[in-house]
Amino acid sequence: MQDKKIKVIDVSKYFGKTQVLSNVNLECNQGEITGIIGRNGAGKTVLFKLICGLLSLDSGEIVINGIKREKHADVLSSAGIIIEEPAFLKNYSGIKNLEYLYMINNKNNRPYLEGIMDKVGLNPKSKKHVGKYSMGMRQRLAIAQAIMEEPEFLILDEPFNGLDNHGVNEMRNLFLDFKKKGKIILIASHNAEDINVLCDHVYSMESGNIKAVR
Repeated sequence: MQDKKIKVIDVSKYFGKTQVLSNVNLECNQGEITGIIGRNGAGKTVLFKLICGLLSLDSGEIVINGIKREKHADVLSSAGIIIEEPAFLKNYSGIKNLEYLYMINNKNNRPYLEGIMDKVGLNPKSKKHVGKYSMGMRQRLAIAQAIMEEPEFLILDEPFNGLDNHGVNEMRNLFLDFKKKGKIILIASHNAEDINVLCDHVYSMESGNIKAVR
């Protein structure tokens, strides 16, 4: 049986005449965590959007589990995604937000979702509206929505934003648990420590160019 993986092959992307990605090559394997270190504006978010099908390719290939993505692809299925700040309904509680998202696929299991909130360190019984959440609480809720469908892929852009040291350690352990389950995990961060501590393979990205660090 073929191993599950994401392969990015010579991918370039332009916005108008400005090249934002230049011949990017990257491979993410099952049961491993792949990390990209790069400053804001390095091209990490654009690359993630291409992998997820939120932007169209200009050149190169993205191959997922042996299947080549089309230039104008649908959003990647079976993926838990955090790209930029997720949009939540600010006048509803965290658990209500998860319930609404879960119902998109005609699913309804409040006790399960309460367990997911517990797993990311949020109180599922709290009636506090998301609009009054701290940045760290919103980030925890974003991680909850990314993992709640037990996705095959986790594609996480700056997942530790707003978290204190305790929260960072909690989320690292959570991602390591998903790694043990054989998930394909791709994480980007501007913080080298987040990537170096957690990841099996590390890439550095600058001005749309990427290189393997280890």
